[in-house]
Amino acid sequence: MTGTAPGTHTPLHVGLVGYGLAGSVFHAPLIAATEGLVLDTVVTSSPERQQQARAEFPDVRVAATPDELWPRAGELDLIVVASPNKTHVPIATAALDAGLPVVVDKPVAGTAAEARGLAALAEERGLLLSVFQNRRWDNDFLTLRKLLAEGELGDVWRFESRFERWRPKPKGGWRESGDPAEIGGLLYDLGSHVVDQALVLFGPAAAVYAESDVRRPGAEADDDTFIALTHTSGVRSHLYVSATAAQLGPRFRVLGSRAGYVKYGLDPQEAALREGLRPGPEWGQEPESLWGRVGAGESPLTGGGSPEPTLPGDYPAYYAAIAKALREGGPNPVTALEAAEALDVLEAARRSAREGVEVTL
Repeated sequence: MTGTAPGTHTPLHVGLVGYGLAGSVFHAPLIAATEGLVLDTVVTSSPERQQQARAEFPDVRVAATPDELWPRAGELDLIVVASPNKTHVPIATAALDAGLPVVVDKPVAGTAAEARGLAALAEERGLLLSVFQNRRWDNDFLTLRKLLAEGELGDVWRFESRFERWRPKPKGGWRESGDPAEIGGLLYDLGSHVVDQALVLFGPAAAVYAESDVRRPGAEADDDTFIALTHTSGVRSHLYVSATAAQLGPRFRVLGSRAGYVKYGLDPQEAALREGLRPGPEWGQEPESLWGRVGAGESPLTGGGSPEPTLPGDYPAYYAAIAKALREGGPNPVTALEAAEALDVLEAARRSAREGVEVTL
């Protein structure tokens, strides 16, 4: 694994490819907030985004294409790929070929086979390859992991997870494109998060069933999708991703043999980053009024259960782990092989929705 030698304190210089939503809202601020990392170069062909990057990070260098980075690979310690989905594999491949460790935004690739191919290349080169699954550090997810570790819910039987929005008019752009090459649609966008979370919590999936629709006039890609997983552990996960939910359901509803956990509302970190806020002492905390509830026998909306304090969300932990992996050989926070397992599920879900069958993995 390359990077600064253990025991030294020279900052690790990061090249960030892409300065749209993912690059400007998530990656750049989190990189800049991480001790030991320096945002060295932003790659974007847009003059407006180049100007934005310089305004937000006065010392940053800009480049129009990723190819400008490879001749000076020796000046960089990490490449972060936050460009459109269809470019993830070729840019990550080029970075690895240039001898640079890589972080790739989700989905790492369009297929599990491509993800495993990238993992093999990184292994062959002895380089870090990590996938930015930031919602493993959502406040509700961290709280649920704590409840499960402490056995508060007993044996979990059913996990419901919703990432729903009300966006009755398509916004356009590659994320909503119907061109398969763009890897757009909610299945691969929000679905990458909810599937990853389910697999982390309850282990591998044995079977997948999905329903996927294009609901909105003028929409091209799936905007209302449901995925049912049967885990090898016996847990059943019901996962909903939608841009057409006129009434939003609970983010989590987890039912166990002893109790259930119900949590409404999204982790606040994305909204904070969008507003220009940066990680600090109070980062990721939410008010008590938004805490979920743990109990049995009555709906939380009519007073059932007890409030469960929500742990603070911690997106900064991802890049702190990346820095530690590069400096000290610490663990990779999210491996490409883990991402490939989630892509196995997403590919099975796409087939299930198309053919109307349950797919066995």
